[in-house]
Amino acid sequence: MAAAGALANQREAVLYADDTPPYIRGMFPFYVKVAASLWLAWLVSWQLAALWRDKPTAQAPRGDYRVHFLMVATGMVLMYGVVPRFQPLLWHVGPILGWSMIALTAAGIAFAWWARIALGKLWSGGIERMAEHRVVDTGPYALVRHPIYTGLIAGAVAMAGLQGKPWPILGAALFSLGFVLKARVEERFLEKEIGGYEDYRRRVSMIVPLPKFS
Repeated sequence: MAAAGALANQREAVLYADDTPPYIRGMFPFYVKVAASLWLAWLVSWQLAALWRDKPTAQAPRGDYRVHFLMVATGMVLMYGVVPRFQPLLWHVGPILGWSMIALTAAGIAFAWWARIALGKLWSGGIERMAEHRVVDTGPYALVRHPIYTGLIAGAVAMAGLQGKPWPILGAALFSLGFVLKARVEERFLEKEIGGYEDYRRRVSMIVPLPKFS
């Protein structure tokens, strides 16, 4: 029993500095649980919304972006910080950082949903063209070309910020890179399949909403 207690203390020392206030230790998992609940709500609602779409008339080969999906899925697992279980804590997560990252998670998910609603039945989880596909350049699509990815990447950054551990940071980076690479495949496909997309691409930034100058 004494040996087990000593081992537990050593593991806790890896996660927290000795001067970490007890209330921060208690709130740390709370912030992660709140953010994880927001992600879970998004995932369930997103799957239900997948029924709201048209049938595709053209598709990019899944092999062109299968690895990117794997990167996103692997990144999401790492973001939750459960593998490996014991990791050093790189920074303390106090109330200001905790609630700020929860707000960023909520804002990112809301932004992704705004984009999903704006896209309507033209949405696809893969890379496809619908029968009446057109360039959507209003709402969030006036700010970035891939606002769904923008919102989800923001949520991933927030989760890494809440965890403050090496592997969640790596997971968020892998998650983000997977979406960026998939977006590039999408754009090559859409330029061939939809008239006007090349002009839209010149006018609007891809994922980060930055001004573009002609």
